[in-house]
Amino acid sequence: MSSPYPNAERWPVAIAGVVLQVCLGTVYAWSFFQKPITEAYGWSNESVTWVFSLAICFLGLAAAFGGIQLSRGKASPRTLALTGTVLFAVGHFIGALALWKSQLWLLWLGYGVIGGMGLGLGYVVPVATAAKWFPDKKGFITGMVVMGFGFGALLMSKVLAPLAMQIFAGNLALVFAGLGIVFAVAAPFAALFMKNPPDQTPRQESVATPADQDTGKIAWKSFVLLWLLFFCNIFVGIAIISFQSPLLQDLLQQKNAAITPAELAAHGATLIAISAIFNGLGRFMWGAVSDRIGQSLAFSLLMGTQFFAFGLLLVTRNPLFFGILVCYVLLCYGGGFGTIPSYISAIFGARRMAFLYGIILTAWSAAGIAGPKFMAWLRDTHSSDTAVQYAFGFSAVLLLIGLAFSFLPAIRTRK
Repeated sequence: MSSPYPNAERWPVAIAGVVLQVCLGTVYAWSFFQKPITEAYGWSNESVTWVFSLAICFLGLAAAFGGIQLSRGKASPRTLALTGTVLFAVGHFIGALALWKSQLWLLWLGYGVIGGMGLGLGYVVPVATAAKWFPDKKGFITGMVVMGFGFGALLMSKVLAPLAMQIFAGNLALVFAGLGIVFAVAAPFAALFMKNPPDQTPRQESVATPADQDTGKIAWKSFVLLWLLFFCNIFVGIAIISFQSPLLQDLLQQKNAAITPAELAAHGATLIAISAIFNGLGRFMWGAVSDRIGQSLAFSLLMGTQFFAFGLLLVTRNPLFFGILVCYVLLCYGGGFGTIPSYISAIFGARRMAFLYGIILTAWSAAGIAGPKFMAWLRDTHSSDTAVQYAFGFSAVLLLIGLAFSFLPAIRTRK
């Protein structure tokens, strides 16, 4: 299939979509702030993790809302993207106020709820919009756009956050305020480029129901199975994301008790940055791979290979090998996001893509609560080694369940 749209018109949309996703993807570097916040304010791991969990939860819920608005023509891509970026920046400012006043509930509300809603509205737009501009390479282009979200953690952990911590001498309230200013400028500028192709007038889209066609129930069964498959992949990845820095620091301390807190923080930030690269590359790589081998086979490979990775994570105590395995898990985690848009399009058709893509991101909401909270609860109630064993063992079981789902005929695709 060739595209009816000239490259000079569609590529600026795609590139701006990547930039927008990079800004929003900085949320994935939350574990950079996890330890400094718990140490500075005396809050528990579980309570601070609620900030990240709420952000991901409301990301998914807002993305579902945004996808519906896009598909029904009730809001333009530019309007939704601008609204999302403003809310994301405001979430940082309220978060800064919360840290200044030492109010955890306000941090939940600001960065978690309001910032999360901004994340969701901003996230869904470039994915759905770029897919319309590139009908000839949907897996490739949606993978490229969401790759930006994965790279956001790299930008935050190795550039923005360390620089802000240095400029503001570790004052977390000022750090969050400074980051808010950066996103208030960069993200809305990228959002201005979001627009539909000229010959595509938004129209109301709906999912097939039994009243529409005899296969309606089968369609919804397929959607539920796809949601569960997506949830399994997100859960295991986001659980790692939320605590990858503290987990690595635990292993480093076991090997070298004399290592300094500054060295631990630097190693943790490095892992966040490197794994972010794999997260981003996975979205691009697996999206392109799914175009060639089919989306269901791509998910089978994602689930099966991760199962073995978690088996190795259960037994390794080597920090370097741990980091390599985490990077592979993040490669597959990103791969799920890079593959799911074209997966939805392959099963339900391009016309329903924006609508169902928004809804399926509620799996991100659910996993965003369940994964980090599970990890935080384990770390607060068990020894470090026991918590790791339970977390990785449960993740391995969940991946086997997801692998079984990927072979079910209702969501099996073929090239």
